[in-house]
Amino acid sequence: MRRFSTAFVAAVALGTALTSVPAEAHPGLASCTADACHFDVPPGTYDVRVTLGGGAASSTSVSGETRRALLPETTAPAGVGRVTRSFTVNVRTPEGEPTGPEGTPGLDLRIGGSAPALAGIRVTPARQTRQIFLVGDSTVCDQSGDPYSGWGQQLPQYLREGVSVANYADSGESTVSYLGNPKLWATVRPLIRPGDLVLVQLAHNDKTTDEATYRANLETLVEGVRARGGQPVLVTPIVRRWFNADGTLNNGTALLVNGLGVDHPAVTRSVAAERDVPLIDLTAKTKALVESLGVEGSKALYLYNEARDNTHTSVRGATAYAGLVRDELVTQRLVPKGTVRVG
Repeated sequence: MRRFSTAFVAAVALGTALTSVPAEAHPGLASCTADACHFDVPPGTYDVRVTLGGGAASSTSVSGETRRALLPETTAPAGVGRVTRSFTVNVRTPEGEPTGPEGTPGLDLRIGGSAPALAGIRVTPARQTRQIFLVGDSTVCDQSGDPYSGWGQQLPQYLREGVSVANYADSGESTVSYLGNPKLWATVRPLIRPGDLVLVQLAHNDKTTDEATYRANLETLVEGVRARGGQPVLVTPIVRRWFNADGTLNNGTALLVNGLGVDHPAVTRSVAAERDVPLIDLTAKTKALVESLGVEGSKALYLYNEARDNTHTSVRGATAYAGLVRDELVTQRLVPKGTVRVG
């Protein structure tokens, strides 16, 4: 793929949809092919404005970097009409999990959808952006391999220009390891600016962490965010898909009670109440959703069919769970309603 290099501004304007005319036919389109674009920009936060549509009715989605969903499938009518959408994306190294490979330098976008038609694209450095940092484990992170997906990987598609997601969740991490690894908390904390949100969901790997330590670690994360002027938000862990005979998830495996008897969601709720921290009770919300779908219907949310995995989510499950987080961000007024896609 040929690349378009610029340190500050990268822009492409197309007269017709890339799906109908080869990229080579458009002078200056070295940044894009029919299904992908690459911009040689340094790490930072960028606003992306896309114009969608073409001669035929179209339906286009945009993903980027390590399989992040950035724009949900968006329809445009046939003809001269065009649809414009904007979003903000975080570009960093490593581009996915903090302890993973560095990935490709710059910003990579992929054009998808059932009938994609990209008619124009413009990438500019973001001037006023609120970051949502994510601190979590494999159920949250930017998973590199299909069919795995963390809910944090799907969250960006629900946000408009002006709010970006910096997903520093990492597979296999507990509160203990996240605080102790210099690539994790020691890297995230200095990046937090006044007004930024920091969502913390850590529990799945705290299998041998005693209650006092788990509580203290959550408190350390909360105070570390506040010391930087950020807004901590505690998130209880997503449930494991582990049904009782009566069709409920009322058991320690599903509800993240570890081998020492530590009830992670309960401790998280307690710390949130005691420290006056906003709480997203994702345990309760995912429990209700999984139980409503039942034993068979809920399989599609997880990787049961692919790997008999009742912990990690599919793209469908991660998208549904990200939607639950989006709803809470709006309901609790943690982000302005106008910056969130509700459809």
